[in-house]
Amino acid sequence: MINRELIRIKTVQLTYAYYQNGSKNIDTAEKELLFSLSKAYDLYNYLLALIVGITHESRRHLEVAQARAQREGTEMPSQKFAYNRFALQLEGNHMLNEFLESQKKNWDQEQPEFLKKIYTQITESQIYKDYMTSSDDSYDADRELWRKLYRTLIQNNADLDALLEEQSLYWNDDKDVVDTFVIKTIKRFDEKNQSHQELLPEYDSEEDKEYARKLFRATIMNADQYQRYMSEASRNWDFDRLAYMDIIIMQIAIAEMMTFPSIPINVTINEYVEMAKLYSTPRSAGYINGMLDAIAHHLVRSGQLLKHIEKKNNVKD
Repeated sequence: MINRELIRIKTVQLTYAYYQNGSKNIDTAEKELLFSLSKAYDLYNYLLALIVGITHESRRHLEVAQARAQREGTEMPSQKFAYNRFALQLEGNHMLNEFLESQKKNWDQEQPEFLKKIYTQITESQIYKDYMTSSDDSYDADRELWRKLYRTLIQNNADLDALLEEQSLYWNDDKDVVDTFVIKTIKRFDEKNQSHQELLPEYDSEEDKEYARKLFRATIMNADQYQRYMSEASRNWDFDRLAYMDIIIMQIAIAEMMTFPSIPINVTINEYVEMAKLYSTPRSAGYINGMLDAIAHHLVRSGQLLKHIEKKNNVKD
């Protein structure tokens, strides 16, 4: 699950923090980077567990409605949502339950008021109403319901964002990226796998975990060299007046260019230009694009960078 996009984001955040605090201990900072990445994986599991928590809340409401119907002699309420087959499969998932047990996490006990609120939002939604009246009684329909509900009511939910931020300082920054992995996981579930359905692993590969370590260390240990490249490339700009975050982003981008032969130059530049749009000033993306392109050409011409430059990057609006 922890892919290179997330590693780049975390490296920017932790490199900035490294220079802002006074200790400058690279071993401690590296541990903080890896811990920060592990918290993103915790959030992934916790958000999957939210689906189970909402399902438990629906069953509490169902029990009350069933008791009322039995008492009044009226038609028994539908169990379709409370026993949604995708949610049942997720509820019994071995990997998710191991996580919840190890972390002692439980939405039912920790966030009962939030579960009540989001359950109400779900039952009032058109997505839920269409599902409950649909004649399609299949596993695929059950799974698709939760994909739609997640994208509509969980992915962008201010109450949930505030709740998660209270629990971990990391999670507010992580949620947008982690949401995409939760939705990907929902789509990958297959009924035949039952409780043994595999969730996404913490890292896509051991190579990616090593990528995180090497990128961060190269960024810090070669800072003077990389900043000299920036200074030389900024002929028409006072280097000392650059936004501090711009310097951090370019420093990491140069580290990636120099340290990882298999990553094309244009991929690196594109990734960090996009990062600038998120973390720096409105004008930063275009400036960083031009600077990195100039630095890359200089390094290739001088033989310091043995990569091919396909063409000059154009910044997307």
